[in-house]
Amino acid sequence: MDLIIASNNANKVREIKQIIGDRFTLYTMKDKGIDIDIEETGATFAENALIKASTICRMTGTPALADDSGLCVEILHGAPGVYSARYAGEQHDDAANRRKLLHALAATPDEKDRKAYFATNIVLYYPDGHYLTVEGRVDGYILTCETGTNGFGYDSLFYSYDLGKSFGMATANEKNIVSHRARALRKLVDLL
Repeated sequence: MDLIIASNNANKVREIKQIIGDRFTLYTMKDKGIDIDIEETGATFAENALIKASTICRMTGTPALADDSGLCVEILHGAPGVYSARYAGEQHDDAANRRKLLHALAATPDEKDRKAYFATNIVLYYPDGHYLTVEGRVDGYILTCETGTNGFGYDSLFYSYDLGKSFGMATANEKNIVSHRARALRKLVDLL
């Protein structure tokens, strides 16, 4: 099956290809000559994933896969959540987002109070208008300083209970076994 990944985020595209690339023929928006930023106006990961997948599918007539995901910190009432990529502003600056998160948690040094999880919702949207949706989640906590240089986004701050280290210290293969995105993609593959 041919699928278009409805994302301009090169890191997400790389992970999706690493996790399920051998099962489908995957194309990026760039591969198909699409250069748009889809406005994420949804209040949830599910709504944003549906907006992105349906937009690209309607433009191309090809099934489209979209992921919307983010970091949810319990003591911050789920923030940054759907605003994870633009937590520190519309410029989507990963380093600024991490600094803002560390500042927000500065008065909360105990790891038991810094519980967090990465969540994702993935939608596969078909040209006839029907779609599949799956969720994934990985639990951990936010470190008090960055650890490791692997990954992207908040990975260097997120300590994974499953791995016993930060995503920033994990190899791509290690992360792709336990990550929220990997868990959701495995569910999607099982459904197909």
